[in-house]
Amino acid sequence: MKIILNQDVVGLGEEGDVREVADGYARNYLIPRKLAVQHTKANLAQLDGRKTAIEGRKEEKRKEAMSLKERLEAEELLFSMPAGESGKLFGSVNNSLIAVELEKKGYALEKRRIEVPEHHLRQVGSYIVKIKLYGNEEASLKVVVEAAKQE
Repeated sequence: MKIILNQDVVGLGEEGDVREVADGYARNYLIPRKLAVQHTKANLAQLDGRKTAIEGRKEEKRKEAMSLKERLEAEELLFSMPAGESGKLFGSVNNSLIAVELEKKGYALEKRRIEVPEHHLRQVGSYIVKIKLYGNEEASLKVVVEAAKQE
């Protein structure tokens, strides 16, 4: 079934995009939740009327993403974790821990947008973590993992 998206849908597209999806997905999920409407001449005409507003919102999201990228790349997260003599951590640092630390610093990011090398960090050291922003924009965040002081 051909649909027109009313909102951004992760993994499917952005507001105003025309997509081909399974009939059941459209009828049972997208249309009842008002995430999309069926692709008809009337709905296409309505979409053309909203095109400029949609483009304005997309441009605003791009600007917001660029601003967020600059702020994130200036940040550095420090994790102090218990580790063995060889520098191997007792546990690991994953995207959930990074999301929690970023939230403490005032950034509201979903953990699924944070790409940790090999899904988790298990060694003491300095790492670069990618954070997906709007569209193809990505920010690089420096994460430092150090061994906690033992008493």
